[in-house]
Amino acid sequence: MSGRPEMFEGVDEIWLDGEFVDFEDAQIHVLTHALHYGTGVFEGVRCYETEEGPAIFRWEEHLDRFFDSGAVYDIDIPFSKAELTEATEELIRREGLQSCYIRPIAFYGYGPLGLNPGKSPVQVALAVWPWGAYLGDEALEEGVDVAVSSWRKYASSQIPTNAKTTGTYVNSVLASQEAKANGYEEAIVLNKEGNVAEGPGENIFLVRDGEIYTTGLAESILDGITRQTAIELAEDMGYVVHDDATISRGELYTADELFFTGTAAEVTPIRSVDDNEIGAGTKGPVTDDIQTAFFEMLASGDREEWFRYV
Repeated sequence: MSGRPEMFEGVDEIWLDGEFVDFEDAQIHVLTHALHYGTGVFEGVRCYETEEGPAIFRWEEHLDRFFDSGAVYDIDIPFSKAELTEATEELIRREGLQSCYIRPIAFYGYGPLGLNPGKSPVQVALAVWPWGAYLGDEALEEGVDVAVSSWRKYASSQIPTNAKTTGTYVNSVLASQEAKANGYEEAIVLNKEGNVAEGPGENIFLVRDGEIYTTGLAESILDGITRQTAIELAEDMGYVVHDDATISRGELYTADELFFTGTAAEVTPIRSVDDNEIGAGTKGPVTDDIQTAFFEMLASGDREEWFRYV
């Protein structure tokens, strides 16, 4: 396909509404409700290459959140979890991928326009493609330079923050665009109270005096699955983890270490915030411990309950 983005080169098929279709044919109507009003929910999941073949990481947790997000917006997903699992595994096999990024999405499709979706049908799609380190391979070792965004994260009293909704990611787009326009790799977004929420697509962790802090669910964050993974790995290594923390903007500048977690970002160190060097300006020892444990777990598969082999 002429002009296809590089990341999708070699992708042959998309699963759309119960059928495998050619990549170029996976299209929707211009009057699709979700295009106009952002009424869709989605997930981002990784499949890793292992000695036992491709393995989807924490698929069940992602799938549960996918259905929970849909329930918030009365999006009744017209396929069972078992059907979506079977379709995802078959799509990975058809594409011949040993590792990939998986994007399930459900949305209100083409029907009467208006704020209320009314009789608009719910459509569902699955796509897979190769995708490396979200913030770059160097970022995993050297860390990233970030800036606190002028855009605030919306509050759960305004839009549910526990749902992964297409329309709400405009908030993240603005923060990310602003950061990159000002020469930073990523942003940190504050909540309406002015405390730290998260990154545009990542949760954030702070290390101080050997203990780990991450913003709590009441701080307008998405309860990330990689966040949950990092917490459990850290506690297993004996670290004290405060997973319901309130973190002020000023605490970012005086932290011993900071790092992001997320399906795309995995475990990425933060080396500076607003041009203030964090710690020694390199990946700190606690971050290194958690990152190492994370990638060793992925390589070994020793948390069998977290993997679904294709």
